[in-house]
Amino acid sequence: MRYRYYASRPSLHGEAGTAKLGSVSRVPALEIEQAIISALQKYITAQNSSAFDRHDPIEFDHDVLTTLVSRIEVQRTQLAISLKPTDRSTESVTLSIPWQKPPSKRFRKILMPHEGVREDIRPDRAERRLRLITAIARGRRWLDEIMTGTITDAKQLARRERCTVRQVNMTLSLAFLAPQLVKAAVEGRLPRGINIERLRDPDADWSRQFQDLGLDPSSINPLA
Repeated sequence: MRYRYYASRPSLHGEAGTAKLGSVSRVPALEIEQAIISALQKYITAQNSSAFDRHDPIEFDHDVLTTLVSRIEVQRTQLAISLKPTDRSTESVTLSIPWQKPPSKRFRKILMPHEGVREDIRPDRAERRLRLITAIARGRRWLDEIMTGTITDAKQLARRERCTVRQVNMTLSLAFLAPQLVKAAVEGRLPRGINIERLRDPDADWSRQFQDLGLDPSSINPLA
């Protein structure tokens, strides 16, 4: 993946330690652009400018931003957007948007068991998490083979994989885990002890899966 950032001039020239400006050395481009565009849309809507159709959202490309904005300053706790004077006023307007640079390290939020204390909850080990994710992926792949007719039944899978039918069925059952549980497994947010053995043969009701595992569904962020 490619990520875009805005870097301060003192930082680019190796003067970040001594310069008065450039206290925020680098910011993620996408997050700061979204904050600026959202603020401009609200401002233009509030002004009810005749130059724009409120029912036709403005495409804030480089040319439009150049006509509206004279300067954008990234400060520690806010963004200061200086707008160019319009026909209604000869004075420039400055919009202040509360904003803080997101932390460079994002900590994983472990799913909380009922009545659990966050300080006592640890994620599962990396090798066990990899084993779980691999098993879920295998179960989904096998289920897809059965649904498409590539494989007729579990017996044929067992012969191909050189394992028992029970092992095939247990692995296939992982394909029916709640999406939130799968997402938490991939991101390493399942608490220690939630392993393959506990996740096999889950209840068909996704909410019951959390109850059976003793996890609090409210501690899970909804899927995007």
